[in-house]
Amino acid sequence: MAVTSACSPQPTAGAWDAWLDSPGGELHFGLELEPEGEGWSATLVNAGERIAVPAVTVDGAQLKLDIDHYDSVIEATFSDDGRLLDGQWVKRRGLDDWTRMDFHARAGAAEKPLFQPADYFFGRWKVHFRSDEQAAAAILELDDEGHMSGTFLTTTGDYRYLTGGDDGVNMTLSCFDGAHAFLFKFQMDDMWMLRGDFWSRDSWHDEWSATRDDDFTLPDGFSLTRFVGDSDLSALSFPDLDGVPRSLDDPAFDGRARLIQVFGSWCPNCHDASALMSELHDTYGDQGLSIVGLAFELTGDLARDTEQVRRYAARHDVHYPLLVAGLADKAAASETLPFLDRVRSYPTTVFLHGDGRVRAVYQGFSGPATGAEYVALKAAFTGLIEELLAE
Repeated sequence: MAVTSACSPQPTAGAWDAWLDSPGGELHFGLELEPEGEGWSATLVNAGERIAVPAVTVDGAQLKLDIDHYDSVIEATFSDDGRLLDGQWVKRRGLDDWTRMDFHARAGAAEKPLFQPADYFFGRWKVHFRSDEQAAAAILELDDEGHMSGTFLTTTGDYRYLTGGDDGVNMTLSCFDGAHAFLFKFQMDDMWMLRGDFWSRDSWHDEWSATRDDDFTLPDGFSLTRFVGDSDLSALSFPDLDGVPRSLDDPAFDGRARLIQVFGSWCPNCHDASALMSELHDTYGDQGLSIVGLAFELTGDLARDTEQVRRYAARHDVHYPLLVAGLADKAAASETLPFLDRVRSYPTTVFLHGDGRVRAVYQGFSGPATGAEYVALKAAFTGLIEELLAE
């Protein structure tokens, strides 16, 4: 970690208003820069979430934010007065495939206009994305400072911590966590419906509409992906983080209750799920719970993918075994795991009896940003584990 020299612009400590140049416009998020020892620390801020950047380098007028657990980096240059930043965010999405978006920031907290629509606006909405046959749910809230926040829930996961406001033309919600770069723009029409656009990173665009519906719920995640055929765990073998092939019926994985977690280190929803998995392992591991994670990664380069999974494990203090199972391609993953009718989501969690029989499969994950949905999911997972342990 380098220290700025006397002739270099000195970064301004404190809150910064940061944004990416999305195809849909400016995608804003919070950034905090603070002196730390002889260097600097940085934090990404989205609504109620604060994400510490693992490695921060200030070298002369250059800033580097290395979000290595997502193979993601921001590199930018300070203005002469140290109050502006301009650069680029780069994120790996394949072996030789990258997301690139221009990055900017100005010192000082974002000046978000207070958001004061009718009370009707806040609550739960039933959402239809043009590209998806399945409905989603949106939860829109007003925070203590009078700013809009919320998230979208789908059958494959949630859109995590979104924050925004009203610029006089459009309402906006956005999020940047090092992997996701989400921007929603929308308006309320004369029929009290929301209509808008959604952009993800630099390449994905969708249109959506929503109707207010406090009673709308997604299908039960336990009903969407099915166990099919015989769960012959001995036929499935993948390298561990030391490169040693390990069969899923390895005696080291035995337990009175067993979980197989299908995940990817590149997936923020999977990070949320692994935080819970680590908590469950610490609580129930001594009582007979066994968890094995199967990582489906971005490049197919075993050494590189293994290193990413190591970073993932370190980030969540994972003490259960993780195996590198293949590429993050859902069709290929479905062939790799023939006891599932199809892999539709990262993460997917498989619950097994101690003898290896599949008890249940849960598709997707509703993380902490979903509030009550996360509390209910955690209770469901905990209840099912305790049921299996009691057999």
